[in-house]
Amino acid sequence: MRSSLFSAENLEQESAQPGMRLQNSKMLKIELNGEAMARVGSMVAYQGQVQFQALGSGGLGKFLKQKLTGEGVPLMKVSGQGDVFLAELAKDVHIIDLEPGDALSINGSSVLAFDSTLQYDIRMVGGTGMAASGLFNCVFSGHGRIAITTKGTPVVLNVDQPTYVDPQAAVCWSASLQTGYHRAEQLGLGTLLGRRTGEAFTMSFAGQGFVVVQPSEEPPVMGSGAQEQQGGLLGGLLS
Repeated sequence: MRSSLFSAENLEQESAQPGMRLQNSKMLKIELNGEAMARVGSMVAYQGQVQFQALGSGGLGKFLKQKLTGEGVPLMKVSGQGDVFLAELAKDVHIIDLEPGDALSINGSSVLAFDSTLQYDIRMVGGTGMAASGLFNCVFSGHGRIAITTKGTPVVLNVDQPTYVDPQAAVCWSASLQTGYHRAEQLGLGTLLGRRTGEAFTMSFAGQGFVVVQPSEEPPVMGSGAQEQQGGLLGGLLS
């Protein structure tokens, strides 16, 4: 049987080292020898002796925070020995290595998988105000790898001058950055008459670090409850 489908670029990528690697730009492969955490529903294939256990957003404290904030990552624990392939709606996948002392603030909708050695919490994004869609984010720290997704190829902005990003396009940023809330659209007669730019509010960043921005704005998610977020913040919790 012959087909370009069977070209080397589409064959399974092998490695002698366990852990995360990119199978391709849209798919993550975890060569599992122990356990890892992954987004619920992200498994597209696996080989070997692998077990999956739903964890919700991870612990009672995070459960309560998720109910109050609308933010969180519905998780499953993946354990055993074998190969696990993960993907999320054909989004681009990127792997980030966190070292001791690092901390990454990330939109929960962009988390695909992470090593069980990492810790994460749900925290308020300082200075954004109640109207900003990025009010709460997940903060990861510790030593290990995390796989994130973006809609399209992102740009990584070095925060070396005042930096402003649409909350729906901000994927993650250095947790050490100072965040704020900025009105991008100036109020005037045109605004009162209904002429809008569609860019009413932005998040501001200052300090030393980076911001990852995707070339797509997550559609707003509207609803009732305590500050249900726009921009892909995750509602619901699997128990």
